[in-house]
Amino acid sequence: MKFDLLEHDAPLPHADTVWIATEFEILGHEHEGYPVAANLDDIEAAIERAMLHLRGVHQIRELTFGLDPGPRPGVAWMGDGVLLGMAQLEGIADVVNHIRSIERAIEHHVCKVRIGNGAPLIRDHIINDCIAENIWMEEVNEARTSKGLLRHNHVVSAVRIAMLRGKRVWEQRSITPTEGQLKEIQRQSRKLSNGRKTISTELALAVARGEMPLDEALVL
Repeated sequence: MKFDLLEHDAPLPHADTVWIATEFEILGHEHEGYPVAANLDDIEAAIERAMLHLRGVHQIRELTFGLDPGPRPGVAWMGDGVLLGMAQLEGIADVVNHIRSIERAIEHHVCKVRIGNGAPLIRDHIINDCIAENIWMEEVNEARTSKGLLRHNHVVSAVRIAMLRGKRVWEQRSITPTEGQLKEIQRQSRKLSNGRKTISTELALAVARGEMPLDEALVL
């Protein structure tokens, strides 16, 4: 994305320029171009609003998210069936904040979040986080979304998940990892620490339940 950095008192290069600034900097210049107010806490949402304006998207009826669950979840968002954006997040703890940020940026009437049914521990943790925030959740058969894709192409899978109707999820789920799943988390801890450390079963359980990230468990 090409952009120009302007001094606060510099004239806009074009009459229809979309520009991002603080509310204080916009004061008195509300009718110059298309100003988008932002602060450090919501800069991503401000950029999203600016990009949507440039694309001519101003209001939609249904905002739909697709989530491909994994340690670094893929996420895509669509407006009335049109792809608006996609991203790969750094961790499952970022999911709710990312959804809320996009929701604030796009004027809409209905919002739905659809998640693939793979990676059960991570999937259920994300579902629980979303339901705790009163987010509409649907679970989609992920087998229908990954055919023909390269492994780990989470973002493209998220787009396909967003396009499929799923089964509504109404309640939070009990997260009870199996012995095999705990051993897999311990294996990941060895890999992440280059073989120097294997976390305990108790810490693996805490990681499985989403109580702490794996890298934090490694330093305890």
